[in-house]
Amino acid sequence: MLGSPLEAHYRTGSPPAHRLDSGARLRPLKINGAGLRPCVPLACRPCPVDADGEIAQVPRESEGEFQCGNYQKEAEDLRSVVSYLSEQKYDIIALVGHSKGGNAVLLYASMYPDVPAIVNISGRFALEHGMEGRLGKNFIQRIRKDGYIDVRNRKGEFEYRVTEESLRDRLSTDTLLSSRSISKNCRVLTVHGSKDETVPARDALMFAANIPNHELHIVAGANHWYTGHEQELTSLVLDFIRPRPRAPPSLHPKL
Repeated sequence: MLGSPLEAHYRTGSPPAHRLDSGARLRPLKINGAGLRPCVPLACRPCPVDADGEIAQVPRESEGEFQCGNYQKEAEDLRSVVSYLSEQKYDIIALVGHSKGGNAVLLYASMYPDVPAIVNISGRFALEHGMEGRLGKNFIQRIRKDGYIDVRNRKGEFEYRVTEESLRDRLSTDTLLSSRSISKNCRVLTVHGSKDETVPARDALMFAANIPNHELHIVAGANHWYTGHEQELTSLVLDFIRPRPRAPPSLHPKL
C-alpha cells in the first residue's frame, strides 16, 4: 500500500512496453509503496518491463498530508487503483506495503479477495501501541482539548499533524478481525526486522497466528528501514510474489 492520500501517476505517450493492444496478453503488475517516511505520501506508476518481463514500480510523491489513521480510506483508494489497472488489462499479482502500508494492504485483502498475494513489511498489529512515543505523554487528553497534535522531529521541525478524527480511526481499526477475514486462497508474507525500533517483531508473530495462509520471515539484525539488509528484503519479496506456474493436472490411466 501507498502512503495517504493515494494518487496514481500514469505517463502519457508510454513506451511500447506499456501499451496493450486489444487482445494482448495480461502483463503481471505488482503495486508497492510505503507507510510513513517523514510526511511523504507515495504513489506509483507503471514503468518499463525489465529484462525478466516484470514491470518495475517507482515510488513518486503526491499531494496531500500523512494521516495517522485513515486505514479504511486508504484501502478504498487502493481499490480504485487496482480496479483501474485491471480495466487496463494488467494482471495484479501482488500488493506490497511497508509499515503503515503493510496494514493497508492487509485491510484491503480482508475486504477484496481479488489479489492472490499480499506482502506486509513491518506492519503493526497492535495499533494502540507506539502512540505515546510519537505524540508524547497524555496525548489523549491533549488531543481532546486542542483537536490535534503537531508531531515534530528532534530538530523541532514540523513533520505532520494528527487530528482527533484520525487518531480515533486508528484506534478503532481491528487488525485481529481483518487478519482473520483474509481468504485462505490469498497468500500472505510478513517480513519483519528482529531489531525494528519502531514496530516490535512480536507484532509479526500476531499476524502469523491469525492470517489463514501465511508465511513469516524475521530478518536477523534488521531495523524498521532494513538498513544494510535491502538485498535480503528484495529477494524475499520477489521470490514470494513472482508468479508461480500452475501444476499440470495429474493424468490417471483409464482402467
